[in-house]
Amino acid sequence: MMGSISEMLKANCECDDVAKCILGLKDLDLKAYKILLSNGPLTAEKLGKHLGRERSTAYRSLQNLISCGLVYRETHTIDVGGYFYEYVAVNPAEVRRMLQESVDQWYDKVSHLINKIDKELVGDEMP
Repeated sequence: MMGSISEMLKANCECDDVAKCILGLKDLDLKAYKILLSNGPLTAEKLGKHLGRERSTAYRSLQNLISCGLVYRETHTIDVGGYFYEYVAVNPAEVRRMLQESVDQWYDKVSHLINKIDKELVGDEMP
């Protein structure tokens, strides 16, 4: 991953790179999202099989995806008692909206800081 904005602007970035950067995801997290998107709701165990990883590893990715809003969990009851969870990927249009909203908020915050940078850099010494 790039270390600065100027590096990112010079690099040949892909959509995955942007999503990972904005949402703080790892490659495996994004792969898990794409599997859920193409296969529909899955349990952590089934997702792990698709990923070629243990259920616990799939679960960690699911937690990352839930925390950033790309996945939600549905509870299903079992007729003989008990329940299980299936994980569902949100629609890509919603992801696009979330990413744009995050970028807009970041832009507003950074623009505000840039507008007062001369005073912040020089402090009270400025005339």
